[in-house]
Amino acid sequence: MAGNQTKEEKQAKAADAAEEKERARNYHVAKRPDGKWQVKFAGGEKAIKLFATQAEAIAYAKKLAANQDGSISIHKKDGKLRKQKY
Repeated sequence: MAGNQTKEEKQAKAADAAEEKERARNYHVAKRPDGKWQVKFAGGEKAIKLFATQAEAIAYAKKLAANQDGSISIHKKDGKLRKQKY
């Protein structure tokens, strides 16, 4: 009976959906090997947009996050996380 999910299964499914939704609205600002700064979705492979400076990338990511009710994670030049949920 596929239609009879237990309470735990329903809660787990809802938690997975909420986690996916949160991840989808998290933008990352990180430096690429070519020296440019990129803005991309968490877990995404392609950059949304490239910038010459980190400040430009942060400003753009802030606009995206504000429009999508999301957050941004900023990485240092070495790739380590500088600030999360900005």
